[in-house]
Amino acid sequence: MTHQEIIDSLIAGNKKFVEEKAEGKLRDQERIQELRNGQDPKIIVLSCADSRVVPELAFDKGLGELFVVRVAGNIANTDSIASIEYAVAHLGSTVIVVLGHENCGAVTAAVNGGDNGYNLNHLLCQITPAVEAAEEGADVNQVVKINAKLNAEQLVERSSIIAKAVVSGTVKIVPAYYNLSDGSVDFHLEPTV
Repeated sequence: MTHQEIIDSLIAGNKKFVEEKAEGKLRDQERIQELRNGQDPKIIVLSCADSRVVPELAFDKGLGELFVVRVAGNIANTDSIASIEYAVAHLGSTVIVVLGHENCGAVTAAVNGGDNGYNLNHLLCQITPAVEAAEEGADVNQVVKINAKLNAEQLVERSSIIAKAVVSGTVKIVPAYYNLSDGSVDFHLEPTV
């Protein structure tokens, strides 16, 4: 499948999810047995850890179809990048979706500032570039979209494995935005890489 065909499959799956017509395929014992000896997901999703955003459900995908990496604020940190590199280099994944979402708590905390303790402060400082890139007075959801775009760029800037795959045309990275209000995903964010 081409990159666009893969993205179109995500869009179609999300449409089914939103319309409550999800098929829920590839989630049975037969599929579990098929995957016992390996996986080859074509799609990686770098998603927030928020419990309201479940990529497998939102895109109506089954076991083994998505390689999901979840971290608050969907940030491209060393660990999430390493996980994505593994999927690109060893599993043959070809599309990476960086999925931000409406009213993200991590982005809200970064916008609000303050001392949130060592670990959370460390995570939030990685969202600060999106806060700084936003226009003054921008709402949290604008910052979420900027954060998704910047983290898509970070995947290329901080990983030679991912950068080579993007330059060769093997991998495409697309930022996206999940709407908590209805479960729809917007892919119309301007792709960065």
